[in-house]
Amino acid sequence: MLYFGGLFGVLTLGLWLFCLVDVITTDDGDARNLPKPGWLLIVLFFPLVGSIIWLVAGRPVRPVGRARAYERGAPAFPEYDRPGRFAAADSESDAEFLRRCRERAEEQRRKARESGGETA
Repeated sequence: MLYFGGLFGVLTLGLWLFCLVDVITTDDGDARNLPKPGWLLIVLFFPLVGSIIWLVAGRPVRPVGRARAYERGAPAFPEYDRPGRFAAADSESDAEFLRRCRERAEEQRRKARESGGETA
């Protein structure tokens, strides 16, 4: 009977440590049903019950399927809705943007030719 009690204690300690680290590493806005500090206090003061409650009711829901090797996950924003993406309001500003890109590319090519000619 003592062996079972010791094994239960080790398993409880392992579960408690796992849940404690999981609560600490979870982003602030991802915890469910309570703020992160609340979950941290529950898991700290009630090791077994708090850990089980964290796993059931507080842990963030993770996507079921994981990306395999050489596979990208879905981005947070669709390509054209990405924040900070340049979107021309009219065709004149679009043409101006393309002209500046060409000028910048030509300037970079010129600098590369000059620096390449000096080292050779």
